[in-house]
Amino acid sequence: MTTSRPRPPVPYDFLPPVPSFSVSSTDIADGQVLPQAHVEDAAGSVSPQLSWTGAPAGTRSYAVTCFDPDAPTGSGFWHWVLFDIPADVTELPTGAGSGDFTGLPAGAKHGRNDYGQSAFGGAAPPPGHGPHRYIFAVHALDVPTLGPDDGAPPAYVGFNMFGHTLGRALLTASYENRG
Repeated sequence: MTTSRPRPPVPYDFLPPVPSFSVSSTDIADGQVLPQAHVEDAAGSVSPQLSWTGAPAGTRSYAVTCFDPDAPTGSGFWHWVLFDIPADVTELPTGAGSGDFTGLPAGAKHGRNDYGQSAFGGAAPPPGHGPHRYIFAVHALDVPTLGPDDGAPPAYVGFNMFGHTLGRALLTASYENRG
């Protein structure tokens, strides 16, 4: 049974404001339901295509994250943490963050998501918990590399992004497991 409850805040609301730029996707649409391909199941899930434009001058790399603030954990749930994306890359093809990582830019590193994997992990809210938001963020950074190794936890990657974020582009989709 779906119950009405206050929606947890978006974590970026607690960070210093930065300019926004544009992110879009051929796989997901802002404000719409996340397609089944991006939902976790026995076969895994596929990371969505993302494209971005209008990053601030001085951008030297990007990070891409996906966060579910509505997860019943008290701290949300990180589904994707990808960083050290070169500044000349402005698109990730479908599946770049999952499977055999086809299309993953050279030099990019995956942090560990909250599934414990260094990859994209799809939506998997508990049955009957109501709709969850999946916030895909592209972070424009003023450094070519952040410093953490592959498999670094999301909080550590985020800590390293703090003070280096020049801009942020957000795309939010939702998904509900009516189970």
